[in-house]
Amino acid sequence: MDMIIELLKAVLFGIVEGITEWLPISSTGHMILLNEFVELKVSEEFYKMFEVVIQLGAILAVILLFFHKLNPFSSKKTEPQKRNTWRLWFKVVLAVVPSAVIGILFDDWMDAHFYNYIVVAITLIVYGIAFLFVEKANEHRSTNVSTVYDIDMKTALLIGCFQCLSLIPGTSRSGSTILGAIILGVGRSAGAEFSFFLAIPTMLGASALKLVKFLLSGATATSTELIILAVGCIVSFVVSLLVIKGLMEYVRRHSFAVFGVYRIILGILVLGYFAFQTFV
Repeated sequence: MDMIIELLKAVLFGIVEGITEWLPISSTGHMILLNEFVELKVSEEFYKMFEVVIQLGAILAVILLFFHKLNPFSSKKTEPQKRNTWRLWFKVVLAVVPSAVIGILFDDWMDAHFYNYIVVAITLIVYGIAFLFVEKANEHRSTNVSTVYDIDMKTALLIGCFQCLSLIPGTSRSGSTILGAIILGVGRSAGAEFSFFLAIPTMLGASALKLVKFLLSGATATSTELIILAVGCIVSFVVSLLVIKGLMEYVRRHSFAVFGVYRIILGILVLGYFAFQTFV
């Protein structure tokens, strides 16, 4: 019975990861909050690895959905299209560099200082307000950057700099990159798509870093923990397929303001809840 309960928890974590990884509302922040209420019965070392590696399922969803666009070897592409695909990959790799450098250097420090509900709540609210402000300021702004191929090297690198903000939990990797793209004059659809592509090397790198640290620490995973990880990844993969398709349709017709409102409300509720728990 205990095993079934833990697997159901893993399903819930997979659903939350699959939804929040792509919406600009912070997957890490939601995972931290979820663990406050639905705690997995696993070792502390395993959970630190699990909350990052579960993103692998979400990454596979992006690769599957955009495989043709991201594949420079496709026989269905012309030579110019293949060159454009290689350029796109170069821009993605370039954009990953800033967050990769900072993440590798300060990963342990950020884990120790930022992974708590206060930081999550504050960043939810701050970036929620930022979304509302940026969307209002760019409401009637036209753009010449309507596809990911239109993004130049300088803009790609600057979007990568915005991604560094997401190293603080509660910020949202997709949120910071999409917000940055809009500020830089990139269209919403192109910004969202580039954010998805940027997630592939970013999340693969983050997962590899956590796996290496887990193994080097001498920690081991039980068979139950490995099953929990597998279930979480599979569920996040399936949910991500649906969410990515839905989000791309949504951004063609709507702004991200609704996510800004959601972030502010959730941040206030989180602060209120834990303040109540502290003083009661």
